[in-house]
Amino acid sequence: MVIPVLVGVAYMTLAERKVRASIQRRRGPNVVGRYGVFTPLADGLKLVLKETIIPTSANPYLFVLAPVLTFMLALVGWAVIPVGYGMVLVDVDRGRRFLFAISSLAVYGIIRGGWSSNSKYAFLGGLRSAAQMVSYEVSIGLTRIAVLLCTGSMNLTKIVRAQTDLWYRVPRFPMFRMFCVSALAETNRHPFDLPEAEAELVSGYNVEYSAAGFVLFFLGEYTNMILMSGMISILFRGGWLAPRSIRAWIPESVWFGRKTTLMLRGFIWARAAYPRFRYDQLMRLGWKVFLPVSRGWVVFTSGVLIGFNGL
Repeated sequence: MVIPVLVGVAYMTLAERKVRASIQRRRGPNVVGRYGVFTPLADGLKLVLKETIIPTSANPYLFVLAPVLTFMLALVGWAVIPVGYGMVLVDVDRGRRFLFAISSLAVYGIIRGGWSSNSKYAFLGGLRSAAQMVSYEVSIGLTRIAVLLCTGSMNLTKIVRAQTDLWYRVPRFPMFRMFCVSALAETNRHPFDLPEAEAELVSGYNVEYSAAGFVLFFLGEYTNMILMSGMISILFRGGWLAPRSIRAWIPESVWFGRKTTLMLRGFIWARAAYPRFRYDQLMRLGWKVFLPVSRGWVVFTSGVLIGFNGL
């Protein structure tokens, strides 16, 4: 499971640079290998071979542990993601609760890295990230509860099989859109990349990191992006399920990868198309828009289910 995820992360960076270059009428990476296919390997090798510098005023143990924690939590989440029927490392009945716990722990790595650097820019970036991730965890949790009410199970395999006739994206389109936007904020991606705002915080919580530490933070961010895209595919787009006409001759894992890749294109497109939000706009969207709407949708879903069960 780890090797495909890491390969996907490596070439996700290349795809992002290529797509953004195309949108901005540029060439993008095209030097290392044909069409730049070896650029991610060259970049990774360059960063790993560089010297790891620990600031004299930093807490060395927490400084080193923070990126490791961020990267490991991003990988652990893939343990319960089914890429096909029976193709999952651990098929637990509380898979969604496990993912919710893992995503809530991810903030500790970032805020620990910002605090242990003993830099005001890194500390402000860590605080911003903590506030942002906690704010949008609420709406993401309520969105998952709405899906749970319709499925009656927290098992991700059962959630996918419940969408055999109709993907949840169709009847729950507002929640689908809300989850996609919340995923951008949860992963600190543009236009919600305020913890890393270069103009204000000079890269934010990872400003003091170099070499392997920066690589682990970078890998953790992109692994979370792929994880969130996989979660969107499972909760709202039928997971590995293909249309009935082609279901028999396309492998399930290939179809799951295709849906996940389509959602990753949204992450890239948002970075190229939208300006960065102000911090007050970010908080207002999370607490005054997404929270009331998600709560209302949970109540509405519960009422509809109870009404139809009564009939």
